Amino acid sequence: MNSTTESSAISASDVPITEPETALVHSDSVPDLTADHNLELALDLASYPASHFWDASTMAPLNAVSAAGLARLRAYHPPAFPTWDRLPVSRRAAVLILLFADRMGDLRVVITMRAASLRNFSGHAAFPGGKADSLAESPYQIARREAWEEIGLPMDDTKIPKPFRIEPLCSLPCSLAKTELSVRPCVAFLHADNMPGKPELLVDEAMIPRLDAKEVAAVFSAPLHNFLKSTDERTEDETVAEGHWYDGRWTNWHDSPWRVHNFHVPVNNQRVVKPRVREGGQAALAEELEEDGVPQRFLVWGLTGRMLVDTARIAYGEEPEFEHNSHYGDEEIIARLEEEGRLPEKKKREVGLDAIKEDVKDAKM
Repeated sequence: MNSTTESSAISASDVPITEPETALVHSDSVPDLTADHNLELALDLASYPASHFWDASTMAPLNAVSAAGLARLRAYHPPAFPTWDRLPVSRRAAVLILLFADRMGDLRVVITMRAASLRNFSGHAAFPGGKADSLAESPYQIARREAWEEIGLPMDDTKIPKPFRIEPLCSLPCSLAKTELSVRPCVAFLHADNMPGKPELLVDEAMIPRLDAKEVAAVFSAPLHNFLKSTDERTEDETVAEGHWYDGRWTNWHDSPWRVHNFHVPVNNQRVVKPRVREGGQAALAEELEEDGVPQRFLVWGLTGRMLVDTARIAYGEEPEFEHNSHYGDEEIIARLEEEGRLPEKKKREVGLDAIKEDVKDAKM
């Protein structure tokens, strides 16, 4: 995207609802995955064709639960959605749901906190993503381009720092943003290939701090499986910030019931990175984001929360412990609006979701 166009980044919190309450209360939780459950998932894993897996000797450490989750995501194919092909370019958008394995072999997901300098939804949790530049762009191409512009993840896989690589897994049904953009979530997995004779690499310790955040205030991660649970999942020796993990409520979106999920993600047990200004004005990453040493929780909600729930449902083959929409995405609503002629090409003055590219560059953080 050239510097004279408006930034196409969108907030995955872009939903037609009011700000959720953020009062925090302490709650205790215990790990949900039992030995029997792990065995059941390991047996389920064996039922998937070998073609769904990378060579285990070259992939980031995965436990049986996570490997089964990746296999389900690889095997998932969203229903056909011909409405997408009829939408004008100004109504198309995509986000990147980037997964990686942590030191326990569990799947985590990369989330950003939008920069205060952005015109819309500043300070909101979101996935890297934004609007299409042309009708020829696929949703995955849109998502990767925006991930480059927002967090510095190279669009060209050959330019990703070794030994990392990205595997596209699947796309999910489209969701409808408040600005009436059709947003396609694209799920991918970030591998860390171990090299003979060198220490084992973990994505959150080696790759995430190397991302060059440009349009975001922070980059952090969250455990994917926890987005099916109503309380924190933690190990016995793990300490997290006080406060509760989940609350939610129902609202209406184009005369349809829509579940609002509010997740309060603890970030004190991970490296959270944010941009800082160094000599020459180039963005760099701080080692950690701390506030007087006090453990923090980041609020993840709205469209971001909904997409996380859908991704976890597919990956783990489980339904959430809390109330939720039974279907994925909002394609029924999008198709109805398109048929009624309510999703025309947006005029240029209506497209501005964030500050123009030059404003973002001038505000180098």
